[in-house]
Amino acid sequence: MGEVPVRIGQSVRFSKTVGESDVYLFAGITGDLSPNHVNEQVMAASAYGRRIAHGALLVGFMSTCSTRMIEAAPPTPDAIPVSLGYDRIRFLAPVFIGDTLTLTYTIVEVDPARRRSRARIEAANQHGTLVAVAEHILKWVANI
Repeated sequence: MGEVPVRIGQSVRFSKTVGESDVYLFAGITGDLSPNHVNEQVMAASAYGRRIAHGALLVGFMSTCSTRMIEAAPPTPDAIPVSLGYDRIRFLAPVFIGDTLTLTYTIVEVDPARRRSRARIEAANQHGTLVAVAEHILKWVANI
């Protein structure tokens, strides 16, 4: 089987402004209608002062980054890249409706024998505040 087609230090970015429609569509799709996300009045009385985006929505943005890394890598005719999952996900600061996030996905480890790569993901808002971090594992699975 061939090599893992990414290298340590390789990086991609994804930026998006979190809109109210993002939060409501995600709430509807997942069924997570927590007041934290959909009730401005309840959240106005909280320490946050307003609604916050779902943490799982941020994980979705992280998935976009992994897809961009796959698209940036040279194709491998003998394998297809798949996600093995996210580790050490942490939400460090709230994400509010209207925040613009920039996520950076950087390869930090390559294991050619196992055909895997590990990446660090960092999400920062428009003020440069780190709002979330995670690690992601990609595996190149042999075609049959």
